Amino acid sequence: MTFKFAHTNFNVLDLDRSLKFYKEALGLVEQRRIENPNFTIVYVGNDASDFQLELTWLKDRKEPYNLGENEFHTAFRVQDFDAAHKKHEDMGCIVFENKAMGIYFIADPDGYWLEVIPVR
Repeated sequence: MTFKFAHTNFNVLDLDRSLKFYKEALGLVEQRRIENPNFTIVYVGNDASDFQLELTWLKDRKEPYNLGENEFHTAFRVQDFDAAHKKHEDMGCIVFENKAMGIYFIADPDGYWLEVIPVR
């Protein structure tokens, strides 16, 4: 039996803001959408992988999500690590950097951490 990663889910407060962030920061674009009177689900991804990020917008939700101590993250590997770092630095979304390991983390508009690692 083989299991293949399909997607991971983040709940978001402002779907448009999140879609803009993921497109600008990581080049992820909408691939499909599920509309419901109470929620909208948008799957974003790119041609580099078939893995998708599922963004769920609960339309009545107004308060930020409690992410605990944010001890979880989703990682992205990038060829041009220095250019990615510069882009994220310019966006002001870098929240933690570990120069010894050669990685850094950015945060999306809802506070989810995303690790950026170089291709090695």
